[in-house]
Amino acid sequence: MPTPTREIHLSSRPSGWPTHDNFRTVSTNLPDPAEGQVVVRNLMMSVDPYMRGRMSDAKSYVAPFALDAPLQGGAVGAVIASASDALAVGDVVLHGLGWREHALLDDTAVRKVDTDAAPASAYLGVLGMTGLTAYVGLTRIGQFHEGETVFVSGAAGAVGSMVGQLAKNLGAGTVIGSAGSPEKVAWLKEIGFDEALNYKDAPIAAQLQDLPDIDVYFDNVGGDHLEAAISNMADFGRIACCGAIAGYNATEPTPGPRNMMMLVSKRLTMRGFIVGEHSDLAGEFFSTVGPWLADGRIQHRETFVDGLDHAVDAFLDLMHGANTGKMLVNL
Repeated sequence: MPTPTREIHLSSRPSGWPTHDNFRTVSTNLPDPAEGQVVVRNLMMSVDPYMRGRMSDAKSYVAPFALDAPLQGGAVGAVIASASDALAVGDVVLHGLGWREHALLDDTAVRKVDTDAAPASAYLGVLGMTGLTAYVGLTRIGQFHEGETVFVSGAAGAVGSMVGQLAKNLGAGTVIGSAGSPEKVAWLKEIGFDEALNYKDAPIAAQLQDLPDIDVYFDNVGGDHLEAAISNMADFGRIACCGAIAGYNATEPTPGPRNMMMLVSKRLTMRGFIVGEHSDLAGEFFSTVGPWLADGRIQHRETFVDGLDHAVDAFLDLMHGANTGKMLVNL
């Protein structure tokens, strides 16, 4: 019997900041699963900054979202119908068809997760792509070594807060984070950041001047943060470029750092990365971080919004920095 459901489509491409007018909720019916397929009732979904890039049709590392078709993103759900030998009704799975109440999937496109070992939400955040992104950027791209100073922008977000805690657990000398409110700054101190800076209090470059030189900069922001980090890097420092949220909604080209010559004078390395190209580190990540999460050495916060009707609100709030930690939608 077909499954009635709802999904959110991209109805137009945003110019500048997205608005509700760029999205539409559509009712539809999913067919019964064919051999090797399952129908999943989504329990929760993730909204992430990278999704803003996919709403544009500019050439990028991943195809843009199609117009008048459902958006995609990480989700965890329960199997409610199965024509698969590998999955049974009731199994909880992780997959990539969020932004909808139900999903029809091949069994090869899902991963069964253990919600007794960790809550479902963890597989979208601290134990999911979020956590792996932090681990890859810090260890492989940033080439972090014990005793070094690490600076993280967007540090109260899901990825940034993980980067700082990973660095501390791996023996960083000093971990510095930037965030945009006193509450977020206080939370960063609670979870072990040595220095937490409110970038709204004063230019971030000025706030970094009296702190130790930076060996590894994990960049989630770009813009003034990238320029400030370059000015305050140690010789032979490394910059891991994960995102540049400061410019995601710009309608005109944004100026780059004015101090790029320092990459030469300081012999810096700056490298971007896409986490999906580093899946070989997943096993190492789980074996390292899993025990830290279990014994409390890794803390994480989640900001929840309830209902598919408020998924767009959650995404727009994320763009404005309203979340602390991972932004999730309960479905």
